[in-house]
Amino acid sequence: MKDNFREKKTHRMAMLIDGDNAQPSLIVKLLAEAGKYGPTTIRRIYGDWTTPQMNGWKDCLNNHAIQPIQQFRYTIGKNATDSALIIDAMDLLHSNLVDGFCIVSSDSDYTRLATRIREAGIFVMGIGQRKTPKPFVNACNIFIYTENLTDDIDEKKIASADKITANGHDNPQPNPVPMLKEAFTMAVGEDGWAHLGAIGSSLRQLDPAFDARTFGYSQLIQLIKAYKELFIIRKEDDKGSSAVYVKRRSKRYKKPKEAEPHKE
Repeated sequence: MKDNFREKKTHRMAMLIDGDNAQPSLIVKLLAEAGKYGPTTIRRIYGDWTTPQMNGWKDCLNNHAIQPIQQFRYTIGKNATDSALIIDAMDLLHSNLVDGFCIVSSDSDYTRLATRIREAGIFVMGIGQRKTPKPFVNACNIFIYTENLTDDIDEKKIASADKITANGHDNPQPNPVPMLKEAFTMAVGEDGWAHLGAIGSSLRQLDPAFDARTFGYSQLIQLIKAYKELFIIRKEDDKGSSAVYVKRRSKRYKKPKEAEPHKE
């Protein structure tokens, strides 16, 4: 799937995986997602490889050229993996070998790391579960929920999907309309039209985790089309497939009524 609001620059990416907080079954999806922003020239996964929970990763390491980094747990209850990943990330940051990072984890301990990378003007994306704390999500330029990487995305699934329970309470799926309206306001030109790519960039500024797949659509344009009563879409075929523009409808617009079934 092409992301309509992908960063234009191609980054040399370093993918750093917290083996304690990632799923080996999604490795192909993880690499594909990071690959949208540039080649993953460095691929490392961190964990204590003497423990049974890391066994699931062993089969896919060679197939995908991922370097395992051993980190023993010296104290019960302490996560040494975080420290090893953070130290390596800082070394890479100052090595100039990469200009983009992909941190695969749902752990809030990487919030400051992501912030530090961004402060250096380096692109950073995160990939983790929907339960990932918001501070880590917002510290990244882009954040992808692993729930959106499955192939069976549909509106029914999204409607009944996992609810965030990090605080012990159900948190229903958010309504995308307020965010779409705000992003349009940020991107609109003097003629009242906003380029689709500019809207996408504004959405990422407002919420790094904003993703059309969260709401059951594979692309941003499909999500906007679902709200025909709010937006008009214009395509300029002579300028290529990227020439897509969006405009807010007048408040006086009324959605056409569906035809009633014929009764005999």
